[in-house]
Amino acid sequence: MKEIKDVIVIGGGQSGLACGYYLRRHKLNFQILDKEEKCGGAWQHAWDSLMLFSAAEHSSLPGWLMPKSKNLFPLKQEVINYLCEYEKRYELPITRSVTVENITSENKIFKVYTNKGIYFSKAIIAATGTWNNPYIPEIKGIETFKGIQIHSAHYKNPQQFRDLKVLVVGEGNSGAQILAELSNVTSVKWSTRKPPRYLPDEVDGFYLFNVATAKYNAEKEGKPFNAANYDLGNIVVVPSVKEARTRGILLSSGSFDNIYENGVIWTDGTKEDFDAIIWCTGFGYATSFLKNIVSADDRGIIKTDESKATEVPGLWLAGYGSWSGYASATLIGTNRNSKQTCTEIIDYLQKN
Repeated sequence: MKEIKDVIVIGGGQSGLACGYYLRRHKLNFQILDKEEKCGGAWQHAWDSLMLFSAAEHSSLPGWLMPKSKNLFPLKQEVINYLCEYEKRYELPITRSVTVENITSENKIFKVYTNKGIYFSKAIIAATGTWNNPYIPEIKGIETFKGIQIHSAHYKNPQQFRDLKVLVVGEGNSGAQILAELSNVTSVKWSTRKPPRYLPDEVDGFYLFNVATAKYNAEKEGKPFNAANYDLGNIVVVPSVKEARTRGILLSSGSFDNIYENGVIWTDGTKEDFDAIIWCTGFGYATSFLKNIVSADDRGIIKTDESKATEVPGLWLAGYGSWSGYASATLIGTNRNSKQTCTEIIDYLQKN
C-alpha cells in the first residue's frame, strides 16, 4: 500500500490553495490533486474579459494580499498570476493532470482512484467547485436548434460571434457582461426570466460578501436575519456593464418556453430567429466523483454542516458556495471556510 496521507485535497483552485495554506501551517501530511495541466484553477478557462467583482484588497487568499491592480477590479490574468504565485510562495504539494474518478472508504481510510494511480488518506477535502458542471435548462425543442449553442463556461470572446444574431440567456453577472461586450460587434438580445437587478454603482462584490457574513453571524447567534435590508440587487456594475448601460443595451426581452430549429418562441407566441444561443444559466456542483461514498441531489449538493459532510466521517467540501459555507465560492470567503475546515480536520484526526 502507498503512503497514507493525513489529507488529500481534490482541486487546486482557490479553495484548494486556501486549504493547503492552513494544512501546511499545521504541518499535516497532505497532497493536492488537480485535474488541470496548469495553475490558475477555473480562471484559466473563463472568458477573456472576465474580471473580479471586488478590488484586490478584498479578494485575497489567507496569508498574502493580492497585489493591487491598475484597474478598478483585477483582470482575469492578474487573478491567474496571483493564484500561481500563491502556490509557489507556500510551496504547496500539488500534483497536476490528475483526474479523480472514484473514492471508496474502508476502516476510516479513503481510497482515491485517479487516472494516475491510487492515493490513500485519512481525510478528504473536495474543492472542485462548479466550473466543470455547467447547467443548461431543459427547454422544449432545445435539441432541434440548428445554430450555435454554448454555455458561458465555454465562451471566450465576442469575435467568434461577429456578424451573427445572438441570444444571451440568464439574468446574472455573466449574462450582463457577455451581453455588454457582444453588443459592440454584433446584434444581440437578452432573455431573462426575472428583470435584471443591479447593485448601485458604488457597490461591488465585497458588499455581497458582507451580506453573506451578516447572515452567517445572525444564524450563529440565533438572531433573525432580514434579507430585505440587504437586497440591493445582484449584478455588479463593472466598467463594461456600466458602458453598455449608457448605450441602452441592457434591456431584457423577457423569457421563452420553446425553441425551434432557427430560434426561440417568446412567451407571447412570437417566433424569432437567432444564429447562436449563449446560456449564462449557472452551474451545478462538480461532486460526481463522490457518488460511491455519499449521496447528492440533482445539482450535486451534499448534506453538510458548514463544510463537513454529515453522512461521511472524514469528508469535507470546501468552496462550493452557501451550502458548504457562506460566501465560500469567493476568494475572500474561502479564507474563513478553509480555516474552519482545517480546524475541524485536525480535531477529527486527533480523535481517530
